[in-house]
Amino acid sequence: MEYLKAFIVGGAICVIGQIILDRTKFTPAHILVSFLTLGVILGGVGVYEPIAKFGGAGATIPITGFGYALSQGAIKGAKANGIIGAFTGGLQAAAGGIAAAIIFGYIMAVIFNPKTKN
Repeated sequence: MEYLKAFIVGGAICVIGQIILDRTKFTPAHILVSFLTLGVILGGVGVYEPIAKFGGAGATIPITGFGYALSQGAIKGAKANGIIGAFTGGLQAAAGGIAAAIIFGYIMAVIFNPKTKN
């Protein structure tokens, strides 16, 4: 049942992104930043947490989940260390995902020899 919930929530997020892409003049970069910001805002006000609990990986893996992780880290950091913690907490909470993206991106670049588009 967890897989079905993850599929529904993750699929819904992707469908929303695809509809925005098809019906507006937004570029994928605009949508990416919008979804990240939306994840931060919804996480900050407490709306994204029930979605993440219901959808599991379907809600935490997309870019909105990264925004949610940033907001939760910033909130915890601010409670523990004040205003400085608000800035450092988000990075601490998301450090594993950032590191994995860099490491796996490097490995894929070495294996597959990327080329520029012409």
